[in-house]
Amino acid sequence: MSGPREEVEQRRRFHSRTLTEERAPSGPRAALALATLGVVYGDIGTSPIYSLRQAFTGVTPVAVDMVNVLGVLSLIFWTLVIVISLKYMTFVLQANNRGEGGIFALIALLRPWRGLEKRRRHLLILFGLAGAALLYGGVIITPAISILSAVEGLEVATPFFTPYVVPATIVILILLFAFQHKGTARIGAVFGPVMMLWFLVIAVLGAASIVQTPSVLKALSPVYAATFLQHNGWAGFIALYAVFLVTTGGEALYADLGHFGPWPIRYLWFGFVLPALLLNYFGQGALLLRSPAGTVQPFYHLAPHWFLYPLVALATAATIIASQAAITGAFSLTNQAIQLGLMPRFRVTQTSEKVRGQIYVAAVNWVLMVATISVVLMFRSSSGLAAAYGAAVSGTMIATTVLAFNVAREVGGWKRPAALAFLVGFLSVDLIFFGSNAMKIPYGGWFPILIGILFFTIMSTWRRGTEILQNQAAHNAEPLENLIGEIEKNPVARVPGTAVFLTGRVNDCPPTLRHHVLRNKALQEHVVVVTVLAEDVARVIHDERIEIEHYEQGFVRVILHYGYMQGVNVPAELAAGKELGLNVDLDDITYYTGNQTLIPSRKEGGMATWRDRLFTFMARNAMDPTDYYHIPSAQTVVLGQRVRI
Repeated sequence: MSGPREEVEQRRRFHSRTLTEERAPSGPRAALALATLGVVYGDIGTSPIYSLRQAFTGVTPVAVDMVNVLGVLSLIFWTLVIVISLKYMTFVLQANNRGEGGIFALIALLRPWRGLEKRRRHLLILFGLAGAALLYGGVIITPAISILSAVEGLEVATPFFTPYVVPATIVILILLFAFQHKGTARIGAVFGPVMMLWFLVIAVLGAASIVQTPSVLKALSPVYAATFLQHNGWAGFIALYAVFLVTTGGEALYADLGHFGPWPIRYLWFGFVLPALLLNYFGQGALLLRSPAGTVQPFYHLAPHWFLYPLVALATAATIIASQAAITGAFSLTNQAIQLGLMPRFRVTQTSEKVRGQIYVAAVNWVLMVATISVVLMFRSSSGLAAAYGAAVSGTMIATTVLAFNVAREVGGWKRPAALAFLVGFLSVDLIFFGSNAMKIPYGGWFPILIGILFFTIMSTWRRGTEILQNQAAHNAEPLENLIGEIEKNPVARVPGTAVFLTGRVNDCPPTLRHHVLRNKALQEHVVVVTVLAEDVARVIHDERIEIEHYEQGFVRVILHYGYMQGVNVPAELAAGKELGLNVDLDDITYYTGNQTLIPSRKEGGMATWRDRLFTFMARNAMDPTDYYHIPSAQTVVLGQRVRI
């Protein structure tokens, strides 16, 4: 994540001409809006299936009476207004990194490689990593709770289907994960129309119920929210975990910013999605006022009996879309972590020739499948999963608020009073919801927190281990000019061809190059030293991708800049370098990479032994450099060395 000190100035020069900017969306607005609807709003759009009922049927339910129904509805309304409409739509979406959003975009905007306020920044980045780690816990639960809640609608039709709900959910999940390697390009075209139909249907069902009981609209007043909390006391505070479920998907709104831009996300929310959600929530509330017996499944009881099976089918399709968005989001999250140096290299497969963001990470896919099926078998109902869901999401939202505050101060230029008002106002709301969800840790909230701890340990250990190796490399480093000077004084045999040496350091001689000359007493006529830098921007445009510096004795240094949303392809960049005077024959290149055998040790300033072993295990199982850099294995020579950490 943070490079050696001598690389800082190189990065600063790069970032002086790589400014944060907001990319304009492309394509027809109607098509873009439809695509946004299908990808962005699946998670938050399917929350009405299980959110409202949880307050009245969860592990600590409140009574179904007028005070409680109107109070919960009022809390839902103002939660959507404050958390989603104000916090995310109005403020957080402004914190973009060249148009990209998400918690890693916030971390990157803070430019963690800077040496300024080192200790404070280190703690801040670790806090951001904790929020990112909790996202994985939410991603695991999203497909489980979404699909399970949809299939549970069959129980409303007839108890006959009750024994088959869990098996059917598992079958759908297996099929969903099994088809991930094919990508979403083919089925993505139907996401938008299906979700548009979904929001129209739930809006109509809710409106029809409100017409029968219009008094439910009194819940728009915040007085009923206050009355609910005062009337129920501690039980009302605990019930906030159910209210918070209406915001699940808020992080997805922000993370998908780079795919569509801010305007379709905002306009669709205020003009279509929010009205549809409110109509449905208030329609469910009206139903509960008329018929408290509908508490178990108020969403499905909104539908007339003849429409129940079509509604279950539509809900299943919508939840599959929501799950698909969560899974692909996990792939993107992992790819960003790899590029930022927070995770070992995994094989990332591009599944679309046209859309760069459509990727597949096999290791993540199968881990998610096993974990998701496991939580279905553990909790066996959407009500059980709901108790576990909010803990991860609320923790991530706290991290987003804190990081956004710092970005507003450092990048946005906000004055301290305005930034503090943002921090205190929204962080207070986040902490209240987190406190309520914390009460559910014994009932399942422990699971996403455990997943978050696991991923935080992985990311922080990989980051720290990488820093230790970089510091060791800096201690033993020598300038490339030293080797060139030695070759001038004591020439070695030069053979035809081009040698490409990959190194992570900008100004130094690669250890593999020194080792090659020392042992073989020979060197190719042309030597290219390539350094790939992962910048703290989402994407680096082609004109700023490559830097070339020519030296004596046929040496050339090439620096490649990539954003954390981009893949690396060294041969393609070498070919593109011809425009800048880099003339190499790709078929006549020999690539040299280093293979470090890590030996855990108790060195001063290092990590604990168990973290050394974890880092060594991850490094040993990381993706081969030839695959990561897309260099041909037949033209690659691997030089090994033993390193103590």
